[in-house]
Amino acid sequence: QVQLQESGPGLVKPSQTLSLTCSVSGDSITTNDYYWIWIRQPPGKGLEWMGAITHSGSTYYDPSLKSRTSISRDTSKNQFTLQLSSVTPEDTAVYYCARKSYSLGVYDYWGQGTQVTVSS
Repeated sequence: QVQLQESGPGLVKPSQTLSLTCSVSGDSITTNDYYWIWIRQPPGKGLEWMGAITHSGSTYYDPSLKSRTSISRDTSKNQFTLQLSSVTPEDTAVYYCARKSYSLGVYDYWGQGTQVTVSS
């Protein structure tokens, strides 16, 4: 089966850039029909879709986060990354990576999530 694993620092200082990597095993991130997604959940709040990168490398972002968000990939390592700049304490959340099937319209695989705290 497909496995996704988030990694990166758990503590980031305000104004710095949050950087996370999602390592994928079991399938190539270039496989057709899938989006690779970043989602977060702040404390006490619901899931927030942040953005996605397609199998061909096209990117899409939540308009409210677009100016601060960059999603990229390294196909040689089968990884995709999230960078969120100019972070504030409101960016504190559990961050998830996930896969979504375009044709089925479902999130079929998720990482376990990683806690990121923005604090000085």
